[in-house]
Amino acid sequence: MPSPLPPLDWTRGGVVYQIYPRSFMDSNNDGVGDLKGIIRRLPHAASLGADAVWISPFFRSPMRDFGYDVSDYRAVDPQFGDLADFDALLAAAHSLGLKVVIDMVISHCSDRHPWFAESRASRDNPKADWFVWADANPDGTPPNNWLSVFGGPAWEWDSIRRQYYLHNFLAAQPDFNFHNPQARAALLDECAFWLERGVDGFRLDTVNFYYHDRQLRNNPPSGRADAANLPSVNPYGMQRHLFSKTRPENPDFLSRELRPLADRFGAGLLGEIGAEHDSLETLAEYTRPGRLQLAYGFDFLGGEFRADYFRERIAEFESRAGESWPCWAFSNHDVERHASRWGAAGRDSSALAKLCCCLLLSLRGSVCVYQGEELGLGEADIAFEDLQDPYGIRFWPKFKGRDGCRTPMPWESGSRLGGFTAAGRAWLPTPAEHLRAAVDSQDGAADSVLNHYRRVLKWRRGVAPLVLGTLELLDAPQDVLALAREWEGERVAAVFNMSDRPARFAGKLSPLPEAPQRAEFSGGGVELPPLGFAFCGETG
Repeated sequence: MPSPLPPLDWTRGGVVYQIYPRSFMDSNNDGVGDLKGIIRRLPHAASLGADAVWISPFFRSPMRDFGYDVSDYRAVDPQFGDLADFDALLAAAHSLGLKVVIDMVISHCSDRHPWFAESRASRDNPKADWFVWADANPDGTPPNNWLSVFGGPAWEWDSIRRQYYLHNFLAAQPDFNFHNPQARAALLDECAFWLERGVDGFRLDTVNFYYHDRQLRNNPPSGRADAANLPSVNPYGMQRHLFSKTRPENPDFLSRELRPLADRFGAGLLGEIGAEHDSLETLAEYTRPGRLQLAYGFDFLGGEFRADYFRERIAEFESRAGESWPCWAFSNHDVERHASRWGAAGRDSSALAKLCCCLLLSLRGSVCVYQGEELGLGEADIAFEDLQDPYGIRFWPKFKGRDGCRTPMPWESGSRLGGFTAAGRAWLPTPAEHLRAAVDSQDGAADSVLNHYRRVLKWRRGVAPLVLGTLELLDAPQDVLALAREWEGERVAAVFNMSDRPARFAGKLSPLPEAPQRAEFSGGGVELPPLGFAFCGETG
């Protein structure tokens, strides 16, 4: 393998490769991926030219939500390995020039966590107020109308305390009470444990869910039943979540308590912003100087594959951003893979994957690439009997949940399970179409999606405007998205035909040396085939 590229600052224009541990590589043949498996396959992330890896939760957990329900923040769950395995992973990543970012889930924990067991034991114990408890209404109903993201009320009755507790997700994931300073301090100590161990930063799950309204006021109607990235079968989208999340105390906590802790260790913070209303305003607010270095929302993890949609969202963010620095992603472990989401009948899937790679890496900010995205993988169709995700099981068949984007990584095309495991069965099935796109089948094919990602990441690293520059939207035909990036007087234009018809972009342009191109240049502009793209210098 070639020597790894020198790392960029992953929080300022870098590329973060997301690893979902259960599905990356199984080293002990139990059908579930683990930390030793990640170590074995880390050279793949380095070969892409990634600057950091984000590792989804591996902490001890009952796995009701597959690690996002933590029962011990300082222990590795046995199915993934142990702390020695994590230390070895950290050392291996650093030797390859990769930073390590781990998923900290501190808005909630598992109902099996000892802190929750103590909190529910009585109303006057030392941790009684560490979670959000409330009395029932006189008729026994929950204290307000808040809903869970995973369906149903956000309140669960507890027969021990004879009160309701808040859970924005599963009932097995009680929410912490961030208004309690002792609870906040304890959670910061859990973060410090990993920083002292040498991690380079945190991806902060549901970062805008930390605080709730003290008065427990009812959320108003949203006025729309199809809130971004949530299926219409889920009534959660019918509320505007003014009081259950994205509270004004949240950014203050980030700047007063969490960011100073991270700064002590030189660590970065990447937040997930799950806001359906004013999402880009929230993204900009949370990434103001002194808060999160990076955050991403769901505008491009859902949305539409249309030039005008991208123009509108980019323009809105840039109008609000100031010095804020975002992190963009098109796929992750929670949403349908973009190769399927933006695919269409008759559309060239390879061309779509290559355009999306170039587009993602042209936006102002850092970038997250989700495992398998670099292979052009589409969403797997999982049969009901194979579903694992409680979200999908609840809303099947209208919504099949998140299992389709979490299937095992295909490493070897000739293996029944893609080289992910030598066990007889993996925790989720591997579709045949994923086997055909396996790493080994693309590795030696010069024009493969995988090698396109490698070329683009390597090339972009040397183009300062694309890494650090400002962004300007250029006038373009309806189906064409055109951006200009500029840094210290150097200017690069990036042009994308987001339609299935040929298009033309006019201007005095010339191809950039060694840039990826899927276009023909003429004296008066660029001819773009369907899903074509070009990186240009301006000649006048």
